[in-house]
Amino acid sequence: MCLGIPGRIVEVYPEEHVAVIETFGVRQRVSTFLIGEVEVGEYVMVHAGYAIEKIDVEEARERLKLWEEILKYADMGETERPGDRT
Repeated sequence: MCLGIPGRIVEVYPEEHVAVIETFGVRQRVSTFLIGEVEVGEYVMVHAGYAIEKIDVEEARERLKLWEEILKYADMGETERPGDRT
C-alpha cells in the first residue's frame, strides 16, 4: 500500500529541486524533481520523500483531516473503524 501525505511548502531551493514542507508541525525536505517549480505556500502530496503532485488548499485540508482520523484511531490501538461495528 502506498501512502502519501500532504504538506505545505515553507522553503524552496529550486537549484537543488528541493523544498521544505510542513505537516502536523513537522518539517521535512522533499524532492520536487517530479513536479517542477513550486512556491512557498503551495500544497503538495508527498510519497517516499518526493513531491508527486500539487494539490489545492481544499484538497489538502480534506486529506489532512483523513490523516488526523487515521492517527486518532492508531493512537487508540483500534483495529476496527467506527463504521465496521454492527
